[in-house]
Amino acid sequence: MHAWKHLKTITYHKYLVMKGCFAVGLYRQGLLHDLSKYLPAEFIVGARYFQGNRSPNNAEREAVGYSSAWLHHKGRNRHHYEYWIDYCADEGGIRSGMKPAPMPDRYIIEMFMDRIAASKVYNGAAYTDRDPLTYYERGAGRMHAYLHPYTRKRLEKLLHLLADKGEDKTFAYIRSRRRKGYHISI
Repeated sequence: MHAWKHLKTITYHKYLVMKGCFAVGLYRQGLLHDLSKYLPAEFIVGARYFQGNRSPNNAEREAVGYSSAWLHHKGRNRHHYEYWIDYCADEGGIRSGMKPAPMPDRYIIEMFMDRIAASKVYNGAAYTDRDPLTYYERGAGRMHAYLHPYTRKRLEKLLHLLADKGEDKTFAYIRSRRRKGYHISI
């Protein structure tokens, strides 16, 4: 069990997301980001499966076939696109599959900050502003079915801006759009 190392990792991650959210004016989300990771349902599993170079949820999945910590986490944190997946119904109200709902921009931005922070935590000194986009593109084929087109286009816009222009210019873009009351334009 690696409780101390896991605590340091999730706290550093939370700090990085908070710093990014504060930089673009999302103070409440910065403060409340990932608080459920400190609850026993997530923290104990995270400490048990801690490895330091990737999410402990993936290690738990490999060990038992699913991640109880992730199931707990995604249902409590709106910055995860999985939170926004609902079933769809046919004309008679019968479930006919799953369908993504559009995420509000503030959660898309928090998800973007979450991806930056995770890349910084796991890549350490080797981090570049292209890393969050690279990570996204590795899983994009699997994710596209679960991302609403509105969400996908806006997240990809931010990831490409970060990779091409850097953090300062991307955060300035987000601040200017939020200040004017506009959505993230694509």
